[in-house]
Amino acid sequence: MQAIRVHSGGELRYETVPDPEPGPGQVVVELKAAALNRRDLLVREGVYPYPLPLVLGSDGAGVRRDTGAEVVINPGVHWGPSEEASGPEFEILGGPDHGTFAELVAVPAENLFPKPARLSWEEAAALPLAGVTAYRALFGRARLRNGERVLVLGAGSGVSSFAVQLAVQGGAEVLVTSSSDEKLARARELGATAGVNYGTEDWVAWAKDRGGVDVVIDSVGSTWPQSLECLRPGGRCVVFGATGGTDVQLPVRPFYFAQWSLLGTRMGSPADFAGLIAAVEHGAWCPVVDSVRPLEQAAEALSRLQDGGHFGKLVLSCS
Repeated sequence: MQAIRVHSGGELRYETVPDPEPGPGQVVVELKAAALNRRDLLVREGVYPYPLPLVLGSDGAGVRRDTGAEVVINPGVHWGPSEEASGPEFEILGGPDHGTFAELVAVPAENLFPKPARLSWEEAAALPLAGVTAYRALFGRARLRNGERVLVLGAGSGVSSFAVQLAVQGGAEVLVTSSSDEKLARARELGATAGVNYGTEDWVAWAKDRGGVDVVIDSVGSTWPQSLECLRPGGRCVVFGATGGTDVQLPVRPFYFAQWSLLGTRMGSPADFAGLIAAVEHGAWCPVVDSVRPLEQAAEALSRLQDGGHFGKLVLSCS
C-alpha cells in the first residue's frame, strides 16, 4: 500500500509499505479519506517520541474489508473502564501504532462506528478526533445545559468549529474569539451569535461587558487566567491543548471566591464517541472541511495546518 511515513529528523515520505496485518480483535479498513490534527505536527517534530518510521494520522473513514460496511474510526484506543478519565493503556491512533495517512489501516473492531449516511467521506474523516474532543469538553466535562452561554477561543480550528456547532445544537448561546475578522464571520455562519477580534480588542472586557459566560472552551493554555475572568460565578473552564504555552499562574482567591471550575479534558471515551455520532445523526450540521488534497500532498497540508490560516479541517483523499 501507499502511505505517508515520518522518518528520523521529521522527514515525510510518500512510499510503498507492507499492507497491515490485523492482530487479534482487529480489522483492516480501506481508507477513503483521512484528516489532519495538530497532534500530527507534534509527532513529526518529535514532541511525542514514538519509534520511527511511523505512518501519521489519527482520523479516517473507509470500508471494512471483512464486511464491506462504511465506517468512521474512533482514534482513541484502549480508553479503559472509567468514564471519568482514560486509563494507563490509552493510546491515539497514529503513534505509537501506525495511523491513517495510508490506503489501509488495521484497527480494533470496537473502534469502528457506522459512517453517518449524510456525510461525505471527507466530512466523515474530519469528524473523529476534533469532534469527540469538542463533544466531551462540552457535555462530558462542562455538563452544558440548554440556555447557557459558551465562549469558544480560537475560531477556525477543527475543535472550535465543532464546539460552535455542537453547543448551538445543545441550546447554548455561543461567543467566539479570533485574530481574524473573516474567521469570526464564518463562525457566525456556523451559529455563533457574536465574536471578538483579540488582536484589536480586549476580549476579556468584551465578554464581561456582555455579562460573562457559563463555559469557556480553551485550547490555548496560556489564556487560563483570562478565560477564568470571563466566567460568571460558578462557571466552568474546560481546557485542552497548549498552543499558546504550557505554563500559567493563577490568582487563588478570585478562583475560589467565584467558585469556578477548571476542568481538563482529552479526546473522549467510546460513550462520548457514540454520543458524537448520535449528535450528527440528529442534527443538520456538517464537519467544516477547509480543503482536500491527495494523500501524497500531506506535507503541504501539514504546512497549512502549522501556518494557522485554515478554517475547519484539512483532509487527505486516500483512494
